[in-house]
Amino acid sequence: MLANNNENSEISEIVIALLAELGFDSFEEAEDAVKAYTTTEKFDAEAMLELIGEHPELITSVDTRRIKQENWNHLWESNFPMAEVVGQVVIYAPFHMDIPEMEYRICIMPQMSFGTGHHETTSLMIEMMLDLDMTGKRILDMGCGTGILAIFAAMKKALSVTAIDIDEWAYRNATENCERNNINGIEILQGDSNLLSNRSFDIVLANINLNILLADMSIYTRCLPAGGLLLTSGFYEHDFHPITTEAKRNGFLLIKHARKKNWVAALYRKGE
Repeated sequence: MLANNNENSEISEIVIALLAELGFDSFEEAEDAVKAYTTTEKFDAEAMLELIGEHPELITSVDTRRIKQENWNHLWESNFPMAEVVGQVVIYAPFHMDIPEMEYRICIMPQMSFGTGHHETTSLMIEMMLDLDMTGKRILDMGCGTGILAIFAAMKKALSVTAIDIDEWAYRNATENCERNNINGIEILQGDSNLLSNRSFDIVLANINLNILLADMSIYTRCLPAGGLLLTSGFYEHDFHPITTEAKRNGFLLIKHARKKNWVAALYRKGE
């Protein structure tokens, strides 16, 4: 998909946030456009037309194209540089050479799944995870994508890690990336929050879009004990208030939040 961003980075970020809510999960920003990718099965032409009608000031033209899977993978390889987070974490692909020495080195082949460390929300999540003690903790990575956050949690000596994504590509990709990083024991499941019935965790990681975060907030609080942590991202700065309002309504207290290019990550603690 091609959407004009009028050479304005802020408009581009808003367009990306809107497309993410429609199920698009990978993006490229060009000088005057946003390229958004999703699977054929997830593409909803009617919803796209509604989005264009609701935001003509943001999306001035659209071009949809069907691309082959092998072209997708070649595109990632040619446009996927290494990513570094605050000099402590490097995210690289199997085809990269001369990987810098850092405390944490995560090998990710993204394929068609979200989560490479390049997008602001993933980078923010990793940065905030650096400050969390995960030793001996039970971790849930909800909407795991490539599995990058689950893998990072395992590297930080979590007792157990469960990674869940509704997308079959993400399930397969997360499984492969765990193998690439020699991480054993991560429970990877395909599905949604219905899988969380009678499950308990110490920390929930949820880098998902706004609507899912709002809809599943009550489920997250049931999965956590008093004092449990919810680390969220995947939403735009103007959505921080409704997310926090819903979190407080479900018994969470805001601990801290961070911004990067108008995207936000927020850490909440469940009250007594």
